[in-house]
Amino acid sequence: MKNIRKLALSAVLGASALAPVAGHAQTMAPSTYVNAPLAAPVAPAQPKGHCGIFETCASTKIGLGRGDFMIRLSAVGVLPEDRDSKVWAGGMNGPYNVVSGTRIKTTNQVMPELTFEYFVTDNISLDLIATSTRHEVAAEGAAVGGKLDVGSAWVLPPTVTVAWHFRPHKRLNPYVGVGGTFMWFHNMNAAGNALNTTKLNSGFTGGPSINAGVDYQLVGNWFFNFDVKQMFVRMHAWAENNDESLKVKAHDSLDPTVVSAGIAYRF
Repeated sequence: MKNIRKLALSAVLGASALAPVAGHAQTMAPSTYVNAPLAAPVAPAQPKGHCGIFETCASTKIGLGRGDFMIRLSAVGVLPEDRDSKVWAGGMNGPYNVVSGTRIKTTNQVMPELTFEYFVTDNISLDLIATSTRHEVAAEGAAVGGKLDVGSAWVLPPTVTVAWHFRPHKRLNPYVGVGGTFMWFHNMNAAGNALNTTKLNSGFTGGPSINAGVDYQLVGNWFFNFDVKQMFVRMHAWAENNDESLKVKAHDSLDPTVVSAGIAYRF
C-alpha cells in the first residue's frame, strides 16, 4: 500500500513538471512562409508608328507659330498698273521735250515663285520672295501712231515682308504685312520699230509694299497659301538708236499688283 502511494505521488509530480513545457509549446506560433506578391510583367516598349509626310498624326503641330520655317512654291501673277507715265524725246545731248499724250504700257505675266518664311514669334514672321518675270513694254498715244513696241525686259523683284498673323496655332491663319521691294531689270532687248531704237536700259529702283493673305493647314506639315501684294515702284528707262541721234526717256509708276497661290511645307 505504501508503495502504491509513492508511485501515485511520483506520477503527479512528473505531470506537474511537464505541464508548463506543454503549455509553452502550445502557445508558440507555428513557423510560416509568406510568399511576396509577384510583380506584373512589364510589356516590352512598342515602337511608335511612322508618321508619313502626307499624314496628320498625334504628334503633328497644328497651325503655325514661333520657330517655324517654311518654303513655299507658288504660281504668281504680276499685274503692272502703269498708273502714271511720262515720256521725253530728244538728241543725245538734249534738250528733251515731253511727248504729250503718250504713256507706257507693260504686259502682265505669270511665273513660278519661291518664298522663304520664318516665324520670329507666334504672330510675327519674316518672308522673302524670289522670282523673275518677263514683260513686254510699249508706248501708247497719238504721237507714236497709237501703239509702239519698245522692247522686253526681265524683272527681278526680291521683296522682304514683315507679317502679323492673327490666329497662331490654328489651321486657318490670316495675316497682313508691310515690306520693301527692290527691282533689277535685266536682259532688256529693244524691239525693231519706227524709231529704230536698238538699246533699252533701266535703272535699279524700289519702293514699299503691303500685303494680305491666308495660310491653311491641309495635312501634316503641308499648307495652302493665298497672298495679294501691292507694290509701289517707279521705273526709269531710256531707249536709244544706233547712232545715238535719238534718245527717249520714260518714267512709269509700275505699281504692280502681285497675286500668288501655292503650297508650303513647314520644317
